[in-house]
Amino acid sequence: METKEVVVLVVPFVAQGHLNQLLHLSRLLSSYNLPIHIVGTTTHNRQAKLRIHGWDPTSAINIHFHEFETPNFESPTPDPNASDKFPSHLLPSFHLPSTLREPFAKLLADIAPTTRRVIIVHDYLMSTVVQDVVSYENAEAYVFHCASAFTTFSYLWEGKGKPCLDDDDESYKQLTKVPAFEGSIPADFIESMMSHQVCNTFNSGNLHDTCNVFDRQFIDYLAKEGLSGSTKQWAMGPFNPVAISDKENLGKRHISLEWLDKQAKDSVIYVAFGTTTSLSDDEIRELANGLENSQHKFIWVLRDADKGDIFDGEVRRVELPKGFEERLGEQGLVVREWAPQLEILAHPATGGFMSHCGWNSSMESITMGVPIAAWPMHSDQPRNATLVTEVLKTGISVRDWERRGELVTSSTIETSIRKLMASDEGDAMRKRAAKLGDDVRRSVEKGGVTHMEIDSFISHITR
Repeated sequence: METKEVVVLVVPFVAQGHLNQLLHLSRLLSSYNLPIHIVGTTTHNRQAKLRIHGWDPTSAINIHFHEFETPNFESPTPDPNASDKFPSHLLPSFHLPSTLREPFAKLLADIAPTTRRVIIVHDYLMSTVVQDVVSYENAEAYVFHCASAFTTFSYLWEGKGKPCLDDDDESYKQLTKVPAFEGSIPADFIESMMSHQVCNTFNSGNLHDTCNVFDRQFIDYLAKEGLSGSTKQWAMGPFNPVAISDKENLGKRHISLEWLDKQAKDSVIYVAFGTTTSLSDDEIRELANGLENSQHKFIWVLRDADKGDIFDGEVRRVELPKGFEERLGEQGLVVREWAPQLEILAHPATGGFMSHCGWNSSMESITMGVPIAAWPMHSDQPRNATLVTEVLKTGISVRDWERRGELVTSSTIETSIRKLMASDEGDAMRKRAAKLGDDVRRSVEKGGVTHMEIDSFISHITR
């Protein structure tokens, strides 16, 4: 297949979860000998490269970073005592993409005349940046959606008046279980999201970091209805690497992996709430007590939420209850730095994951066959949690979304851990999660559904 006449421009959004997924996708596309050009600010390209796991982006000869100067912007600290968990402190950085439209347009103007076809893969939230694509006959834009097809369809389905499903359809019953939109995203950010519907006027297709192994029905619904601007849909996930070989890094392995080596199979629960969650002192206290009282082994990644510029200034060091770490002994490990989540989830000793259900974490957990104790905080997380607990049945809920304003007590946390890690129900979930993980990992092999989806997309853009 001749690919030298096709160039791909990748335009991610500035939040960590979005940066991560599109950098992983760039790796997949570059493996087809396609030149990939990633467009971003210097700050956020640096962030994406620093935090990627499972491969080294500096070793990919087909991936080129275009790093435009980061304008000055406010980067306030997160508020752990805010009335809701949406990371409103990041909103100033969310306005940065508007500054990329002009440099992106210049880059497109340079590349378009020198290649037969320019393919633009852009985050949904970057649609206004790439809209100059309409000026070039040889350029096409494809929209990337950073959640499951189940979650993406649920939003669009509600917005369009709930079309195409019958009341007795099992999918309809599943969708009626998704939490209300209220409380997950503030109104001003919703207005910003609506402005990106301009992409529907130049959308050549939609890419999803999900897998037909478990999300095919909702991919089909999106294609049938054309709710997302195009009937063309590709489920190309998991984007994250599915084969983790940390043995190559002997002598440089993270302390968490060395600690896991000493633990029994499926005996450890991994606890992490992503890059946008800031827990209050009361929440930290209850979580610490719940973990300790559960008497189960755990790794707890205890970091505050990202600031808009992660390289700017000090990060809040969360205080644990007095004597907590000293009492732990071999029961647990507290990690206060960036942790190798993929490697931790892939380790045989990891038997559960207490998670906010951001889609990166959810997809990595699904891929590695680890069941989830779901504790969603904001945005798409409540609906991702519904997918895990109600549709895939590979997880339990730590607390109902309707009670999100209440403090989750240590006894609730302890009960959730015991249920996931030491009950017949938890064992059954672990078996379902392991089988699903096996099926998802096989999907990327030649002939698997993901492999065929990626091949189909490559054939489409190089036609």
